[in-house]
Amino acid sequence: MTTIMPQGELLRRAVKWIDEQRTLTGDPVPALINKAAMNFNLSPKDADFLVGFFKEREASPRD
Repeated sequence: MTTIMPQGELLRRAVKWIDEQRTLTGDPVPALINKAAMNFNLSPKDADFLVGFFKEREASPRD
């Protein structure tokens, strides 16, 4: 049986998964985004969002 996810839930899960995998494996973000797109069945538009999200997050200074 398929569970219906609220809009955006898959993206939230993908962001969390990418963060966890970066810590565990040290793999580069672009490779993890590709894996997340496959694992979470994301659209190309969602994958592009993730690229921009992580690029912006890397560029912003952390407090």
